[in-house]
Amino acid sequence: MTRYALRVSALAAALGLWQLLTSLNVDLWLRFSQFPTVADVARAFADRVTGPDYWTDLTDSLTRILTGFLLAAVLGVATGVLVARSRLAEDLLGPVLEVIRPIPAIALVPVAILLFPSNEQGIVFITCTAAFFPVLVSTRHAVRALTPVWEEAVLTMGGGRWRILGSVVLPGALPGIFGGLSVGIGVSWICVISAEMISGQYGVGYRTWQDYTVVDYPGVFVGMVTIGVLGWVTSTLVELLGRRLTRWLPRTSYVPGARPRTPRAAAASAAPVLTKTEAEEARDEHLV
Repeated sequence: MTRYALRVSALAAALGLWQLLTSLNVDLWLRFSQFPTVADVARAFADRVTGPDYWTDLTDSLTRILTGFLLAAVLGVATGVLVARSRLAEDLLGPVLEVIRPIPAIALVPVAILLFPSNEQGIVFITCTAAFFPVLVSTRHAVRALTPVWEEAVLTMGGGRWRILGSVVLPGALPGIFGGLSVGIGVSWICVISAEMISGQYGVGYRTWQDYTVVDYPGVFVGMVTIGVLGWVTSTLVELLGRRLTRWLPRTSYVPGARPRTPRAAAASAAPVLTKTEAEEARDEHLV
């Protein structure tokens, strides 16, 4: 409860500082006089929520994100496992993927407009591409980092390739895979908003850009707050799903302000103190 109260207090302090700087029209180096106040954004947000366009934009953006992200999750995990496990796949797909990976997904907007017959398909394509490469890279590294002892154990007990894939590769790589998924969902929100600004007709990004063109700055901040909250909620859901599916992993306990104890030090402190005679007897018994 103390930590939650501290987080709420930090958020309230940030909002209070924003309100103070904008209401006093502070212009030192940053021009806070150009910013809307927290009260202005709150009023604009209340007006938007009561209208139908806000929920239509929200539904469209979530549909695009979920469609593109799910496609990227399936394709990214499959491609990452294939490239990590097959030298032939790495030789054939690796160079092409490494050339395309540094290209920003937003730079693919003209390609999407020319390639796909509708803007919706193009936006989903951009969202999928943005999330695909973080998932691919994380999966590839996670699979390559697996110890070969587990695979050898399955082979010793008569298991085949599919058994190794289902019992060793995918479960062992899950922490790395969900790390890539958590990064991918955030990148997807960045790119889907940018794509909506350029080629969309509805959506949070499209509405934010429209507010900017008509100089409705409180509406712009409403869109920014909505994007931030949606990104935080979706990334939190991905993280919770990852924790749910990796319950078998050991969890480290965190105690603020305390120095972590190594297993050797913990064992030494837990061991009983022996006298010199008892230590000699224990050593002789060990030798025998």
